[in-house]
Amino acid sequence: MITIQVNGSPAPQGSKRLIHGVMVEASRGLPAWRESIRAETQRVMKTDHILRGPVRAELAFLMRRPKAHYNGSGLRKGAPTVPAIVPDIDKLCRAALDGLVNGGAMEDDSQVTTLVAKKLYSEDGRVGLYIRLSEDK
Repeated sequence: MITIQVNGSPAPQGSKRLIHGVMVEASRGLPAWRESIRAETQRVMKTDHILRGPVRAELAFLMRRPKAHYNGSGLRKGAPTVPAIVPDIDKLCRAALDGLVNGGAMEDDSQVTTLVAKKLYSEDGRVGLYIRLSEDK
């Protein structure tokens, strides 16, 4: 099993917009986020071997709570427990899987046969991504 922790604000991949006849990613934070995943994966993979067969990927995205969730005494009553808002979880996964491939965890994201993903609010202010990869049998 390979475990990777990436710090930083998760950014989605997949939405594009047209600027002067050129399609570009809508998420400005995507390049830096994908690079953070690649770099941390590459650091971890120095002690692990690339996964070459079917892969089970478990991804937990820690998102920052909006300021509106708080009042003067802390978390306001009735604040949502999970982030059922943008960015879409499938777009977050797409960026994460590409970063994992670029970092050398697996040869191609088509190897992922089981994907378990969730978005959670960070309760301590730390945002990022927790990843567990293993052979899927």
